[in-house]
Amino acid sequence: MNFKFLRELIVPAQTKIVLLIMDGLGGLPLEPGGKTELETAHKPNLDALAAQSALGLTVPVAPGITPGSGPGHLAIFGYDPLEFEIGRGALEALGADFELGPDDVAARGNFCSVDAAGLITDRRAGRIPTEAGKELAELLQTIKMDGIEFFVVPVKEHRFAFVMRAPGLGDALTETDPQRTGVPALPVLATSSGSEKAAQFANRFIEQARKLLAGKHPANMILLRGFAGYPTLPTYREVFGLRAAAIALSGMYRGVTRLVGMEILRINGDAIADEFTALEKNWNEFDFFYLHVKRTDTCGENGDFAGKVRVIEEVDALMPRLMALGPDVLIVGGDHSSPAVLKAHSWHPVPTLLYSRFVRADGIPEFGERACARGSLGVLLAKDVMPIALANAGRIAKYGA
Repeated sequence: MNFKFLRELIVPAQTKIVLLIMDGLGGLPLEPGGKTELETAHKPNLDALAAQSALGLTVPVAPGITPGSGPGHLAIFGYDPLEFEIGRGALEALGADFELGPDDVAARGNFCSVDAAGLITDRRAGRIPTEAGKELAELLQTIKMDGIEFFVVPVKEHRFAFVMRAPGLGDALTETDPQRTGVPALPVLATSSGSEKAAQFANRFIEQARKLLAGKHPANMILLRGFAGYPTLPTYREVFGLRAAAIALSGMYRGVTRLVGMEILRINGDAIADEFTALEKNWNEFDFFYLHVKRTDTCGENGDFAGKVRVIEEVDALMPRLMALGPDVLIVGGDHSSPAVLKAHSWHPVPTLLYSRFVRADGIPEFGERACARGSLGVLLAKDVMPIALANAGRIAKYGA
């Protein structure tokens, strides 16, 4: 939707909207004709909620396009991901509470494992403990060069944010991660003349990192992807008139919420239940809450069908706590699909429900892919969910006389 048009229709209201995103929610059956992870899960609370909701399937970017988490989140937040392109590196740095500036180019970093020939054996270095990742990040932070500053910010386990700071750096850079094992890391290449300086510095950093990490197996090399400079987006308050808060444990998701002007809430713990506690504690302070569950996506990418089912069931058991708060509008969905059978993100539309007092409930007592395919929301672009939620929350005025 055109933001300028929407801004003119936004009206204040004392209503609250909750967006509950189970990352990578959509799935596929293990065998043809079987049930998906969401359909397999025992989820009496979500199924009961589905009966009172409008159901549908959301397309994050376009039919047949597999989205990354950044575009998938922008879309479900109401932003057209084709208009607002944001690199993963910027999101990772912002999510790690790093203050990006106009002279910065950021990338998402992984510690990885390579053999004696320099061939990648594990793209995630066995998911080393977070403390080990912090120590290695401190080691890389000792790399210095004239004319540029480097920042290595630990995130979680094998992940870190990598930032280069110098005037005149471009972000039109290729990634070093070949997305497979048995091959060497790729060099950083500039895809425009304005980024050649950045490519040279990045490759020099990687070479020094290789030497420093040589004896640190399994984390004896790095991979960089998603190079990006600092983007600017209109905020939730500017576009939707909402005081918005984010409840997310992982860095990248905190980054995208910071870009759209959400306040990141403190979570005391790293369990899904702790995120619901943060929602309860801050309920009176905001109009809009985004609550992110990461482990559905992690299990999907790991090929762990049963694990993804268990995470969905864990969320379902917590739903009475959310509903006891009395949200005026609740959206439950995902940013993309991550079927365990594919061990990756996919292009499949994402099951979504929208609950409110004023919704035309479909009366379908199940929350699942096939149930949502029968719902009244139909198959819609994810960016169009937010205006529907605002309407149900009494926050969009009538258009025209």
